[in-house]
Amino acid sequence: MATDAPPPSKEQHQLPSTEEFTAVQQSAEFAELRRSYRSFAFPLTVAFIAWYLLYVLLSIYAGDFMGTKLFGNINVALVLGLAQFLTTFLIAWWYARHAAAKLDPKADAIKSRMEGGA
Repeated sequence: MATDAPPPSKEQHQLPSTEEFTAVQQSAEFAELRRSYRSFAFPLTVAFIAWYLLYVLLSIYAGDFMGTKLFGNINVALVLGLAQFLTTFLIAWWYARHAAAKLDPKADAIKSRMEGGA
């Protein structure tokens, strides 16, 4: 089993300087990338944490409600608990789509310009 790093590519990329990184960080393009990320990630994070805390608080303080049987041995607590997993996967899927459509093209443009490809 080989654990060595792959050989360097034939192309030589010069690493950007500290000043170039600072200039990109202060650019409007980078600010737009950061805004696009934050406007998606922060509200969704707050919403999911609120949803999770609601589930926990209902489990603590509304035991009768959470124990309500919906059908067979399936109660409200089980359905809401499984919904936590479902929303986690939905958020991950939604973020992957958002990143591929809006974040990755902007990040790739900045990266290629920083590496001298643009």
